[in-house]
Amino acid sequence: MAKVHSSSVVDRKADLAKDVVVGPLCYIEPGVKVGPGSVLDSNVTIKKGTTIGARNYFGQGAIIGGDPQDRKWHGEPTFLEIGDDNHFREYVTVHRANNEGGRTVVGDRNFLMAYTHLGHNVTVQNDVTMANSVGVSGHCTIEDFVTIGGMTGIHQFVRIGRLAMVAGMSGIVRDVPPFTLVEGRGDQKVQDINAVGLRRMGITQSSRLALHKAIKLLFKSQLGLSKAMEIVRREVPSTPEVEELLQFMERVFHGKNGRGDQR
Repeated sequence: MAKVHSSSVVDRKADLAKDVVVGPLCYIEPGVKVGPGSVLDSNVTIKKGTTIGARNYFGQGAIIGGDPQDRKWHGEPTFLEIGDDNHFREYVTVHRANNEGGRTVVGDRNFLMAYTHLGHNVTVQNDVTMANSVGVSGHCTIEDFVTIGGMTGIHQFVRIGRLAMVAGMSGIVRDVPPFTLVEGRGDQKVQDINAVGLRRMGITQSSRLALHKAIKLLFKSQLGLSKAMEIVRREVPSTPEVEELLQFMERVFHGKNGRGDQR
């Protein structure tokens, strides 16, 4: 059986793997599923509709699977799905979706530092790092290997592309292109490629140079987006990363207010 501290309350209809550790003053609601090797530190709350994979850690005061903070939600059954090997540090809050049958999803190997907030219908993919007090609004998507600096606020429906890095204390109101460094203190700007992250992922120098040239044309020139994309396709080597960047920007172009997922 799971190791549950005597001061904690675990509903008999919750399903905990036999080696789960539940620290003091935790509360787990009915229907919750917690996978093997997971640890709840203390004062952790896991709400109904939450399914948790293996080897996840929940720091003191975390509230996981809370009701969606949305006036449109009126008690319909909604869900939160968490994968494996994630770290949710102190006082992290993660909320279920706001539409009946909908899901907030957190993938694998993510590291969410203290006071991070994930709103309803958010998707966090894999290997994402969020520093302290990052706030992610509803319907956002954070793709693989993203790093977000502390005290950053992210507008609803924003998508942050793969291997992007967002500077701390940013306000992100538009989609963040993959492979870029972005700063958003008052005026969100693409600064350059995320060179360190790209090197760590084994992206070759020639591919990094192609990305750098594409980003200069897309975000540093005075060209309109459609014209800049045309020139990139004609003049920049067609690496997988450049193609991914162009496809991402096509989605943004057809979205609303610089957010490709908002139609």
